[in-house]
Amino acid sequence: MGRRRRESVRMQAAELFEQKIKPPEVARRLRVSLKSAYQWHQLWRDGGVQALASRGPSGSRCRLSPRCLEKLAGYLEQGPAAHGWVEDQVWTAARVATLIGRKFHLSYSVSGATRLMHRLGFSPQVPARRVAERDERAVQAWKEATWAEVKEPGRPAEATSASRTKPASPADRPGDVPGAGVDRPRS
Repeated sequence: MGRRRRESVRMQAAELFEQKIKPPEVARRLRVSLKSAYQWHQLWRDGGVQALASRGPSGSRCRLSPRCLEKLAGYLEQGPAAHGWVEDQVWTAARVATLIGRKFHLSYSVSGATRLMHRLGFSPQVPARRVAERDERAVQAWKEATWAEVKEPGRPAEATSASRTKPASPADRPGDVPGAGVDRPRS
């Protein structure tokens, strides 16, 4: 969608250039940078309207054919257990990259596998990692007994200063503000 919109703006610029409108005015009217307007003007002068047409999506092409993408989608639909991951039913990007390597003999990075999954309508999951031997009662007992002793107390509720270098003096404080009657020892 964004690519078509950007191409539309460039085509509007081409129409304005054909009307002999200068790049600074084109930039102002189309609300684009002056640099873009000058670049488009140069392209338009050298190659006409066709030079401003979109050249398709940027980036490298997908290394999997449309047929292989269909197969991959089918494999993902089957679930991880069908492909050897039985500990949980979660497709992680790393697992999908491994699956692509096994089935199609192509090496994909984890981020590349993530992009492929999104393209196919899937989202990679991050499995919750819990210790298998976790004892919830022991954890709760530790939180109640030990954590209360270890945890540091919060800041005391007293008058504070906005200055980091000079604490406020109670004498400088107006009488009707919170903490006005509190005298702090000087250090």
